[in-house]
Amino acid sequence: MINRRTMLAGTAALAASPALAASGAKPFDPAFPKGFIWGAATSGHQIEGNNTNADSWVLENIRPTIYAQLSADACNSFELWRSDLDLVKAIGLNTYRFSLEWPRIEPEQGQFSRAMLDHYKAIIDGCHERGLIPVVTFNHYTTPIWFAAAGGWTNNQAPALFARFCEKSAQALAGGISHALTLNEPNIMNVLKVVLPPPAIAGQRAMLEAAARAHGAAKFAAGNAIDIDDIPLTTRNLIAGHKAGRAAIKGVRPDLPVGVSLSMFDDQAVGAHSLRDAKREELYGPWLEAVKGDDFLGVQNYERMQWDDHGRLPVPADAVKGVNGAEMYPASLANSVRYAHAATRCPIMVTENGASVDDDTIRARYIPAALHGLKAAMNDGVPVLGYIHWSLIDNFEWIFGYRVHMGLASVDPVTFARTAKPSAAVFGAIARANSLALQGS
Repeated sequence: MINRRTMLAGTAALAASPALAASGAKPFDPAFPKGFIWGAATSGHQIEGNNTNADSWVLENIRPTIYAQLSADACNSFELWRSDLDLVKAIGLNTYRFSLEWPRIEPEQGQFSRAMLDHYKAIIDGCHERGLIPVVTFNHYTTPIWFAAAGGWTNNQAPALFARFCEKSAQALAGGISHALTLNEPNIMNVLKVVLPPPAIAGQRAMLEAAARAHGAAKFAAGNAIDIDDIPLTTRNLIAGHKAGRAAIKGVRPDLPVGVSLSMFDDQAVGAHSLRDAKREELYGPWLEAVKGDDFLGVQNYERMQWDDHGRLPVPADAVKGVNGAEMYPASLANSVRYAHAATRCPIMVTENGASVDDDTIRARYIPAALHGLKAAMNDGVPVLGYIHWSLIDNFEWIFGYRVHMGLASVDPVTFARTAKPSAAVFGAIARANSLALQGS
């Protein structure tokens, strides 16, 4: 249970949150609607361990590589998924977002593993047994090695191959899913092009070329690592893949809500002739058009970007920063959600939001402040289905390895024991109350 002191510490940031500045005369309603989704998210490769048929496994082990560490056993969640579900429940949440691992389900082209489909069905059933809502991502970046070695999403056959995977998976699993996401952040390379320094971009190219040589492939393109020259072609095929995957899932279960998640900054214009609008078009434009008519849009936000007439401005010197220098700016969530809805008219689900910090007290302040801004947007009429925090547990954060800690719980690297952090209690208290109103004050 959360004590009053912890809750006060968690909500103290609200007074300083920019989200409070524009409340106007209308009283702030702190209560969320009945049935609001309160969740935590994971992805297969980042927590399961030993995902040896995945493109990322290749890139982690190839030389040269830009990966800081190997995923190895990760959090051993392939075996310990019940512990993860128990943790979600203990925190006080009602939803678990997780992903299917395409490399496990279709390890060779056209060969589908009944055992692996049964594994993910057991997780879905485990959610229902605990009263948790399963939100399932059909592909969270990682693709089978055979797919990556055939050019990945640069291959014009990729949309059809992905649709077949979605159909086979939906036939086995769709009956128990609450909401489905076809793809996780398919615009990620546009985003990484902005945030990664040039040496990392060059290192990625060398890594992919080494992987192609190792597999006798003309091009090796991973789900979240492609050559920046291939972004336009990849974007076209990913959009086609989303639409084909959505149709395949709907063909199995027409009433299942299907969407896609996008990585979105809070892009802010600074000064005259700001590049902000042009950057928005570059980062999200084709996707914001493609998702119109979807059942919902997943928004994944972690920071803001300020743009003047020359480009991206540095993070303010006095900002609270995460471990990689990203600004911890709670209002960025609501601002990105408002923009996403205005651009698409889709209902929004926050499918990821969080803080990359070692100091959990920052996370404990960040969560209620971000949620206050989100609720203000909802009070203004933006339809938001739920808030899913990234992440449930500290895990393998791709090229950064295990150095970045974003979990509501830590994981012992030897015993794999999960230990909830104080921020989990802050989040859980809000979720249980379904309100930002301070309890016990």
